[in-house]
Amino acid sequence: MRRRLLLVAGVFAGAGILAAAGTAAARAAWPLPQVADAGGSLVRVSLSGLGGRLQSVRVLDPKADEVPVRVADGDVWPLRKLRQGERLVVQVTVRRPGWAGWLVGETATRTFVVTTPRVDVRDRILHVPHGGSVSVRLAGGADVVSVDGVVRHGIGSVVPIRTTAPAGSVEIAAAARTWETLSDPVRVSWFPVGVDRALVTSPEPGTSLGPLQRVTLSFSSPIPHPLPALRTNAAGRWTVVDDHTVAFEPSAAGYPLGGSLRVVLPKELRAVVPSTGRVAGRLAWPVAAGTTLRLQQLLAQLGYLPLRWKADGRMPARTPAAQVQAAVTPPAGTFTWRWAHVPAALRALWGPGTRATLTRGALMRFEDAHGLPVSATPDPATWRALFADVAAGRLNTTGYTYVLVHEAVPQTLLLWHNGKLVLRTPGNTGISAAPTEQGTFAVFEHLPVGTMKGTNPDGSHYDDPGVRWISYFNGGDAIHAFDRASYGTPQSLGCVELPYTAAEQVWPYTPVGTIVTVAQ
Repeated sequence: MRRRLLLVAGVFAGAGILAAAGTAAARAAWPLPQVADAGGSLVRVSLSGLGGRLQSVRVLDPKADEVPVRVADGDVWPLRKLRQGERLVVQVTVRRPGWAGWLVGETATRTFVVTTPRVDVRDRILHVPHGGSVSVRLAGGADVVSVDGVVRHGIGSVVPIRTTAPAGSVEIAAAARTWETLSDPVRVSWFPVGVDRALVTSPEPGTSLGPLQRVTLSFSSPIPHPLPALRTNAAGRWTVVDDHTVAFEPSAAGYPLGGSLRVVLPKELRAVVPSTGRVAGRLAWPVAAGTTLRLQQLLAQLGYLPLRWKADGRMPARTPAAQVQAAVTPPAGTFTWRWAHVPAALRALWGPGTRATLTRGALMRFEDAHGLPVSATPDPATWRALFADVAAGRLNTTGYTYVLVHEAVPQTLLLWHNGKLVLRTPGNTGISAAPTEQGTFAVFEHLPVGTMKGTNPDGSHYDDPGVRWISYFNGGDAIHAFDRASYGTPQSLGCVELPYTAAEQVWPYTPVGTIVTVAQ
């Protein structure tokens, strides 16, 4: 009896071994998911008829972070940008048919390693026949190409450059797939056939240069040494972009506003001007000037105008780079009068963005206070001084003055300062043979005492030393003290004469830049 039981047990054990072996063989032979390249998607997952159905797809980047994907008809589409040439792990899980689950398992997962495609520029230096077209060849087809920031789609392996210029350079960036990030830009330059030892620049010489804009020199042969001489007051440095290209990067302060940048080439090297094909040995770019609107914003911000200015959003940072950029591209904002009571004649002088006498006077006041040459147009040194005051928070502490002279008899001078009428005094303006010109002017010379010389209407000459409290505002016309028996009628040779005490009181309020209006 025992021997029969042992025999039966042996039969069952043998059957179990055979079943296990059969199951393992079935699992090994059962169709597994496959992946392949598929058009524009990351991969295409394929299943045989008995492979079951796709349950999930996981994609992991090199940091083992999961990449969100969308699966449609077996195509796996990334939902965020991926870098070119990036190695990814793709985990595909399938669910087997129910009737086969007991034999080969309910699910199966297979892991693949895929690399995102990349695209490269084949040639960076091109020589183009006269009248020929410019095309850039790519190693690998591109779905997306950027040419100097202009994006095109569906390009393939050849990028046509839309230009008729005989020479030039562009920056090319490309991506093999729409879900990839663009490659780093590569500068491609072209030259006429037969032109050697040459270079092209970007931007083209003669075009206006932004104060923080870099200048790129692309050579037809490897970079020469030493580099071309650069003539500018701006600090900066040369950067090697590649073996044929260098770029000058200005410092944070940028090029001098309204100045220029010049490059002097060695005799054996010539530049090809892209638009004309002309060959030149000297290159120059005018630097963009600061705008009048930004000048007004800064003068108001520092207290040299009778207005306040407030940016609509955040104020430009006090850094040199932010201030230089704002000088060329002013931020939006609002001007408001500083005081409730502002003379109507002064209000009429204001215009945002217009460099009228009101703005010129404020500029002259700023320049004189900083020991700069006084002019109606800010030079690079004036802009630097404005930026420095903004950065340091240095404000005008002398206030704002406006002088209004009425020529109607009795003639009077009104001195207005910081929203208040400080003084009303009689005065004398010019006689009919030497009238005081009507209009609005800015004080350009401010003297406590001086000698006044000139010619009388009858041709004789006068020489008056020791004239006190002089503020010249229009040619030889000035506000000053002069002893007369009476005041309030035309008696001078064009000046505005005041009693000594009144002139002494007015003079401290009328430094260079003070606005004077002479009206009826």
